[in-house]
Amino acid sequence: MKALVYTAPAALDYRDMPDPAPAPGEQLIRIDSVGICGSDMHAFLGHDDRRPAPLILGHEGAGTIIGGPRDGERVTINPLVTCGTCPACLSGRDNLCATRQIISMPPREGAFAQYVAMPERNLVPVPEGFALEAAALAEPIAVSWHAVRLGLDMLADTRRRAGLVIGGGAIGVAAALSLIAQGVTDVTLMEPNALRRDYLGESAGYRVIAPDALGDASFDLVIDAVGYDATRTTACARARPGGVILHVGLGGGSGGLDIRRLTLQEIAFVGTYTYTAQDFRDAAAAMFAGRLGALDWFDTRPLADGAAAFADMRAGVIAVPKLILKP
Repeated sequence: MKALVYTAPAALDYRDMPDPAPAPGEQLIRIDSVGICGSDMHAFLGHDDRRPAPLILGHEGAGTIIGGPRDGERVTINPLVTCGTCPACLSGRDNLCATRQIISMPPREGAFAQYVAMPERNLVPVPEGFALEAAALAEPIAVSWHAVRLGLDMLADTRRRAGLVIGGGAIGVAAALSLIAQGVTDVTLMEPNALRRDYLGESAGYRVIAPDALGDASFDLVIDAVGYDATRTTACARARPGGVILHVGLGGGSGGLDIRRLTLQEIAFVGTYTYTAQDFRDAAAAMFAGRLGALDWFDTRPLADGAAAFADMRAGVIAVPKLILKP
């Protein structure tokens, strides 16, 4: 098969690779569409020790099952593989499984390829007529869906639900849409890139602003979809007393927390990682039912041109929140 292989920091090679061999209980998927995640960029730049070169990156995939009784079935892929038997899995918090694996991280190769093998339980059927390009958004949407669910469960005062999302990439956009779909109608998204801000502001069902336009506003729920020192500082400053900060982004750094304010104002700071299998299914169902809007905030590129796509993302010249590669 052809695959886009991360070979060294800032280096990708489109090359022939062996076809994956499905293990018992797994299916072979022909990838139709696969999104580029911020974690893929992080790995591409050599900043993720969990993803050493050479490696096939990519974990936001959708495609078609090849072979067996489900041959030809269209599916979106939950890339998080868990054991199903540990205390975390049995309690419904399988995203915290001690032996969890995710494709694009050893020992599992990723979906920047023509084929990937996945456990059958990780495949969610895609309805006829629903574009596989949009179905590939299920993974980033599930990340945000999970974070919003946790935040709403923790928010004591259900009468006040104003949400701020920091960052207008795919996770941020998905967070804004997930907030609205789960009942938060007053949603603001903060994005510093004017090109992306203009793109999002044209059709968004939420307010899109530059960082300097926040004024003195405060919010019940703050979602940091970036995860740098500066965005954590903003999150701490903008959360209302009794509010919840949901830290989703893995940008880097270890500062930015105003521990005194978090303590004195009883503001909860919650790290959120991926999603449970149920969150993934729920997010996909919301997508298929049209509860998350048109899901048209992506552009597509051929997988063979993946290196150029990464270069454009790195240069900040991409207006859309998500680039989808097509093998």
